Amino acid sequence: QVHLVESGGGLVQAGASLRLSCTTSEHTFSFYGMGWFRQAPGKEREFVATVSHTGDNTIYADSVKGRFTITKDNAKNTVYLQMNNLKSDDTAIYYCAARIWGTPATNWIEYDYWGQGTQVTVSS
Repeated sequence: QVHLVESGGGLVQAGASLRLSCTTSEHTFSFYGMGWFRQAPGKEREFVATVSHTGDNTIYADSVKGRFTITKDNAKNTVYLQMNNLKSDDTAIYYCAARIWGTPATNWIEYDYWGQGTQVTVSS
């Protein structure tokens, strides 16, 4: 089973930036599509961004377009989420997910493996 580990969360002020990382030791990482999802207290899991196995194709939620960037580095077995101009509405636990089928996907049901999450808190 693929084990994913997220890092990079924290408490920041509105307008600040954070970079989340998700890494694995699995040598098959280059075949997987990857995604980032988030969940705020009392709310359902929300799609944030996804990238194809090659790193060439991306899809973003409307709420983060122009502010967040997802990248995939197969040489390092790592996917990143660069978050700029953070807003209070971005406060949530952020989860990294891997998909054996290497295409991008916006629905959490389409993913096979999940990390344990990293907390992002944005103060206003």
